[in-house]
Amino acid sequence: MFRKTTLQNGLRVVTEKLEGTKAVTVLVLVGAGSRYENRKLRGISHFLEHMFFKGGDRFKNTKEVSEAIDSIGGEFNAFTGKEYAGYYVKVACANAEVACDVLGDMLLNARFEEKEIEKERGVILEEYNMYQDTPMYQIGWNFESLVFGDQPLGWDQIGTKELIRTVQHEDFVKHKEGLYTPDNTVVAVVGNIDHNDAVDLVSKYFGELGGRKVFDFEPLKDMNGGRVSLKEKKTEQAHIALGFPSYPEGHEDHWTLKILAAILGGNMSSRMFLGVREAKGLTYYIHTSTDNYSDGGAIVTNAGVDLKRIEIAIEAIIKEYEGVLSEEISSVELKKAKEFLKGKMTLRLEDSEEYAHLLAKYELLRGGSKNPDEIIKLVDSVGVSDVHRVAKDLFVEQNIKLAIIGPYKDEKKLEELLKF
Repeated sequence: MFRKTTLQNGLRVVTEKLEGTKAVTVLVLVGAGSRYENRKLRGISHFLEHMFFKGGDRFKNTKEVSEAIDSIGGEFNAFTGKEYAGYYVKVACANAEVACDVLGDMLLNARFEEKEIEKERGVILEEYNMYQDTPMYQIGWNFESLVFGDQPLGWDQIGTKELIRTVQHEDFVKHKEGLYTPDNTVVAVVGNIDHNDAVDLVSKYFGELGGRKVFDFEPLKDMNGGRVSLKEKKTEQAHIALGFPSYPEGHEDHWTLKILAAILGGNMSSRMFLGVREAKGLTYYIHTSTDNYSDGGAIVTNAGVDLKRIEIAIEAIIKEYEGVLSEEISSVELKKAKEFLKGKMTLRLEDSEEYAHLLAKYELLRGGSKNPDEIIKLVDSVGVSDVHRVAKDLFVEQNIKLAIIGPYKDEKKLEELLKF
């Protein structure tokens, strides 16, 4: 059972002791994702994530940060989402203090030196180019832009080239001081370590974190970026994302939606895989997933499609959506989807990093962590009629949205396909 302690400075520490492992993950999760940006600062959250690895007081540069973890065989990385940014170190349990030391120094004592900023501009511009050249990445952002429109939740995390080329030291300092505060941060420590020992380490290395969160992201406004996003690009395969706006993270039907997504395209025995790939040979990859944020969400099917059969593929995907809309699923199919979700969660939580992410995300965004048993009960409570009710609520013809990357020009012709 996870435990939680709030330090004097307001920093929350959540832990779970996993005696069956010899590893420990220390994860710092901060409410500082790309939703906190404005148009002028699009991309600063992601750039800032990079800059934390440039050194602080005890580990003065990237080399020293890397060597501290590499020398004990540890793993470390970071990520920027739309509502939070995360930094983690995974080590053998005997080295948990090193993990806290490195992370604490990075986040409390980062210097954001001008010479390092200038070097990192080139790195991030190349990352920007990589995403532009990788349709499987880009298509998801294009779809979310359709769902959420021209506002922070509809923008990608990588930002704009203008920001990458012009952001300065003072911008990083202001952004850090406004968001990287104890009341807006959770540290999760998961693995073979006692709660009190974990709290002592976090207190030692993060206890001086101060300040209070200065600003929040704006709530969603009109959630409509159009029906079709067509990016003309010479490719050997068309990449499509087809789906609907859906529920926010805390919605009462959150787990019903997850089950519905699993039935549609969660695995190799799902309806999309069998109906669109296996029966018709229209795609190589196809899967259905959900994006869930504090006040909005989406359910979407992504697929790589034969260039000459794009229209047939779109119609086939819509037909699978229509199938769960027009007729209730069977109890057998429901049970299979539930067991799939529960089994996947169990396997993921064998990894202390995944477990830490689960605890920290719930604590940061929902004000309280959930243990796996609570989640399993919520999954098990979903009935056949719930799945059908959610399908009828979400799968509305005028709400279908389609993003495409491929060698096409006729957007109107593609939009005409978006019907049941």
